Amino acid sequence: MCELNAILVKGDERKTVMESVTKMVVEGDSILLYGMLGEKETVEGSIKEVDFSKGETIILGK
Repeated sequence: MCELNAILVKGDERKTVMESVTKMVVEGDSILLYGMLGEKETVEGSIKEVDFSKGETIILGK
């Protein structure tokens, strides 16, 4: 299975929003993140990059 860490970037600040993300759903300006253990998180922003070699997705915050 392939999991990603979701990193929220606002200006110069980088914050890990969720680790072991297994599913991402984009709904307008929101991104719903689902974790391996069933946890859910909603982030306002847009996906800038998904890098499987680093195991992370970069989300640009609003």
